[in-house]
Amino acid sequence: MKTRFFAPVLFVLVLAVGIFGLVLPERAAEEEKAYPWKAAVARADITPEPGIWMAGYAARKGPAEKVLQPIHAKALAIEDSEGGRFVFLTFDLIGIPRPFRDAVEKLAGEKYGLDPEAVLLNASHTHSGPMIRLYQPPKGGGEERAPYANVPDEEQELRVRQTREFNAKLLESVDSLLAEALENLEPATLAWSHAKCGFAMNRRTPAGPGVWKNSPNPDAPVDHEVPVLQVRAADEAKTLKAVMFGYACHATVLSLMEISGDWPGYAQRYFEEEHPETVALFLNGCSGDQNPYPRRLLHYAERHGRNMATSIEAALETPAKSLAGPIRSALEWPAIPYQEPPTRAELEEKAKSKDRYDARHGQFLLDVLDTAGGFPESYPVPVQVVKFGNDLTMAAIGGEVVVDYSLRLKRELGEITNGAPVWVAGYSNDVMTYIPSRRVLEEGGYEGGGAMRYVRSTVHPAPWDSSIEERLVGAVKELEAGLR
Repeated sequence: MKTRFFAPVLFVLVLAVGIFGLVLPERAAEEEKAYPWKAAVARADITPEPGIWMAGYAARKGPAEKVLQPIHAKALAIEDSEGGRFVFLTFDLIGIPRPFRDAVEKLAGEKYGLDPEAVLLNASHTHSGPMIRLYQPPKGGGEERAPYANVPDEEQELRVRQTREFNAKLLESVDSLLAEALENLEPATLAWSHAKCGFAMNRRTPAGPGVWKNSPNPDAPVDHEVPVLQVRAADEAKTLKAVMFGYACHATVLSLMEISGDWPGYAQRYFEEEHPETVALFLNGCSGDQNPYPRRLLHYAERHGRNMATSIEAALETPAKSLAGPIRSALEWPAIPYQEPPTRAELEEKAKSKDRYDARHGQFLLDVLDTAGGFPESYPVPVQVVKFGNDLTMAAIGGEVVVDYSLRLKRELGEITNGAPVWVAGYSNDVMTYIPSRRVLEEGGYEGGGAMRYVRSTVHPAPWDSSIEERLVGAVKELEAGLR
């Protein structure tokens, strides 16, 4: 009975396949056809010579003694089927100052026809790179100086010249990167995948009422996701041309007097050694309150780099989400207000402090008050959104953004985009100081406003206003909505 029943059914199925077999493969091929991206990647060695003053640790008392590891700038250029272009620029540097972002924006626009929103600059935040900031003392005759008090007066001229020369060469490197990447665009496919890595830990540990010490706190918020953008050539071998990966963690394993990219530098190096045809780029996440642990020893930087390279490999093994275009982007600089600034009397008292950093900051603000007659009321913090069709949304915020922003934006934008991946980066386009969430701001401590006393290249008269999180998250959502 079973044989008699299935025989006619089988005949009908065979007949159906015979009739429709000529069209089904064609339809399947149409459905599987990848979006026609074009892409190219370029890299440049930006390693300075030993003897240059280093950025990241204000307590350093001398210049770099040697080069432990080369540092790089890299470019990933992408073009959609409509001719829309976007370029990611990543740097093994402490941060991107606003003046440098402005210079790159001008270069990219005048020479390569790129709109401001079509370029994203991101820094790895290595604390083992060269100083890239200068500042003009309010009462200093207009002469630029190094931002650290430990630079001896007799060495100021040399350090300022070194920084100017490095920044000029860095801009030349960006010019070369843009030219190489944009001139070599080739058919490519883009895909997103992700994995996890676990060496980052929140560094804010309660140590009493209103007191937060810098030490590992395994119970505080973290973001261990490693998002990966895969760029493959549209050839038969689907050659992996580039991977851009992210992670939320400070690049502060090392505090040596040696130039290096810290753990992100090792991660990129190890991955590229395993994939000689591939360029790896690091897009730093919301790392403001995230440290690598353990730290301080060279083999930990190497180990964390190896762990990250392995996480990228793991992401390549997971099912990847193909990305379609077009690529759309938007950039805004919302003004974030400060809290009420200190009075002259409070600053005069602070300038007498036995804490040299408090005293220096108090005197700096007094000089600003005497020279300018007042303080700025706000500062423009950059917010950028990039969308790959409806398949991936990237949000980038300037400053040292704490992890709360990443966790919140992934959750809330994910709801808006129907679960499509959301990638959040900090340290983008301008790194001026820490960007706390409302929670961190109210808790206080280093990331909540205490770090501002070390900054002289930008005038921060007081901690940020309590509205900072809502303003920045609101700006991201508004830009994203405008790109749909």
